[in-house]
Amino acid sequence: MTLSDATGLLRGAGLRVTEPRRAVLEALEGLPHASADAIHAQVVRTLPDVSLQTVYNVLRDLTGSGLTRSIEPGDHPARYELRVGDNHHHLVCTRCSAIVDVDCVVGHAPCLTPNESHGFVLNEAEVTFWGLCLDCQAAVGLASDPVPSTH
Repeated sequence: MTLSDATGLLRGAGLRVTEPRRAVLEALEGLPHASADAIHAQVVRTLPDVSLQTVYNVLRDLTGSGLTRSIEPGDHPARYELRVGDNHHHLVCTRCSAIVDVDCVVGHAPCLTPNESHGFVLNEAEVTFWGLCLDCQAAVGLASDPVPSTH
């Protein structure tokens, strides 16, 4: 992401353009599913005076404006991503905590529906699949047994 891309995104969302906001957007471009700590570590490489609290504030603003998405897989810290505007899900490795996007398995949002909506108008569904990634399977000596496709 270039500075002009980040600037355009911020302005388009009605947010004031600041160096920390641009730096967080740029960090997320290369660090999908990053924690605030990981984003902060990246941001301070170019803006050494930016505090972790500033990064949290920026992430709150970006998420609130719809530029980023926050996911909270189980008891893991919140992770942030730039992939917004679709109803995708996540695969999380139970050993190394790697996170991978997976497209909606049924189609349009919400791609899953409960058997009773209790009067709610449903906008999206959030699903987290848990298992072992290929690297962790190899590390513990398991053969990969992929889930059969339903498509």
